[in-house]
Amino acid sequence: MAGRSPARFLAPLALVAFALALFIVVSNTTRDGRDETGAQGSSAPAAVTPSPKAKKKHKRRKTYTIKAGDTPSGIAVKVNVPLDQILELNPDLDPQTLTPGTKIKLR
Repeated sequence: MAGRSPARFLAPLALVAFALALFIVVSNTTRDGRDETGAQGSSAPAAVTPSPKAKKKHKRRKTYTIKAGDTPSGIAVKVNVPLDQILELNPDLDPQTLTPGTKIKLR
């Protein structure tokens, strides 16, 4: 025991300190690189332009293909369509006999 170097104990402590510092930096930074105060950091301020994805409107699905284990209420939650609307558009839909692969109307 007398021949052990103090570095054997300091190295793990340094690793923990580095991990903690990294966590603090990452948790105080938002996705676009700005900190919580809105500052951009060391780079010059730039105009924020919406991404091309933000400009596109989401297409609403017209049909849904039933998968194993699906229920009408589960489908309504997945596709964000009221259950009443699904049942109204699919009058022959029987919740007890849903068959995987069957397509149902959503709108």
